[in-house]
Amino acid sequence: MDAKKREKDHDSDFTKITPALLKSRTGEFELESILFLKLRSLGIFDLGCVGECKNLERLDLSGNNITNITPLASLRLLLVLNLSSNRISNLEPISNCDSLQSLNVAGNLISSIENLQCLQSLMKMESIRLKDNTYNYTNPVCKNSSYRSALLEMFPNLKVVDGERVVGRGSDLYQLCKDIDDTIKAGMLKNGQMQELPDCKPWVEDGFWEIKKSNNAIIEEACKQFNDVVSECRLLNHKAAHVITQTERTLSGISQPKQYTV
Repeated sequence: MDAKKREKDHDSDFTKITPALLKSRTGEFELESILFLKLRSLGIFDLGCVGECKNLERLDLSGNNITNITPLASLRLLLVLNLSSNRISNLEPISNCDSLQSLNVAGNLISSIENLQCLQSLMKMESIRLKDNTYNYTNPVCKNSSYRSALLEMFPNLKVVDGERVVGRGSDLYQLCKDIDDTIKAGMLKNGQMQELPDCKPWVEDGFWEIKKSNNAIIEEACKQFNDVVSECRLLNHKAAHVITQTERTLSGISQPKQYTV
């Protein structure tokens, strides 16, 4: 068997979740011993035996080709589930995941608010993401301007929608940042086009905002949300510096007195 054929066969093993794949990824020989599982961007379209991991608390299946999530129905202890960037249109199976607190399904094929109503029984849900601007992920339902308010009605304990706090401390800050961002974008438009940004030096050293990862599923999801906000703030700072520079140049040109030669 030549190298190319072996490589092809190796890649094809990842299209379906098997006990061998799970054991090689986690080092666990018993599927029920697996608590945290990350299987990103492996080309998976068949969830196979993942439902046998009865004690899973955090599962990341983002960036695959998944359409059918039926095997997830048996994961009753799951706290955090990331299904972003797949091809999922039916969320019914995860309505059995009673412990679920955080769900990311950005970048899928969820077409309407009705497709989300099957999840109303998940009373512990605190965070749900259908859109992720950082990666340009969305769902058809996001074209409906009322989908956010519908989510708040369906999930009484919801605190975060699409990475933004909607209740509690921080919600006003998010709104303020959005208002500032909109203002800056409006100021940067010239003839209907966004102007290029100059290179700017960071105002803090690299790694200043990095947070040490924790094995706790909820804390790790909070870290992800915080890092998303920091990324947006960095971009906001970059844009603000450009607008300030452009404004100073404009004002300098206006205030400069005309000179005449004799």
